[in-house]
Amino acid sequence: MRINALTMLLAWLLALSLAVPLSAAAPAADRPLRIVAFGDSLTAGYGLPASAAFPARLQAALEAAGRKIVIENAGVSGDTAQSGLDRLDWSIGDGVDGVIVELGANDALRGLDPAQTRSALDQIITRLKARKIPVMLAGMRAPPNMGADFQQRFDSIFPDLAREHGLILYPFFLDGVAGRRELNQNDGIHPTADGIRVIVDRILPSVERFIASLARPG
Repeated sequence: MRINALTMLLAWLLALSLAVPLSAAAPAADRPLRIVAFGDSLTAGYGLPASAAFPARLQAALEAAGRKIVIENAGVSGDTAQSGLDRLDWSIGDGVDGVIVELGANDALRGLDPAQTRSALDQIITRLKARKIPVMLAGMRAPPNMGADFQQRFDSIFPDLAREHGLILYPFFLDGVAGRRELNQNDGIHPTADGIRVIVDRILPSVERFIASLARPG
């Protein structure tokens, strides 16, 4: 009788020890997907309350679609691609499931050499991939007043990098908003809250594809 009781006790302790790791692992599996929006003022939400900025509005749209997700705002106004590269490691810590890279607008407005922009973006993508962090690329287009040669060299950066690195590309972050006075602030550059809604509506299918490509479920 004592042997049976001891056997039962040992079996119960073994079952308990096996159950603990499973229950401990459950919160990690159930945690929200964590994506960082890494960019410039277009990501940061220049001139807007935080709740109206691109990361917050994108998170709200994804939650409305049933996603458990957090979109972190790592946008810094005025950043060029090189500035983003310089702050990459401290802006994007561990435990990130994916990054949406939106940089290049300031490079184009300042007329920086497209080769410099390409190199910085390539390094950002390469370093994130080396950390096994998936990347989605949001493209930008040069203003037409920069000239045809500059425009061709700049605009080709994003599709080229997406093809070389096998990334999901949203070709033009300001699609449907650029040049529309009613969707931009008085500077004609930064979207209003309504402009951000248009951006989110248009980029959402690409973000959904990106989420679906990630290793863990969203």
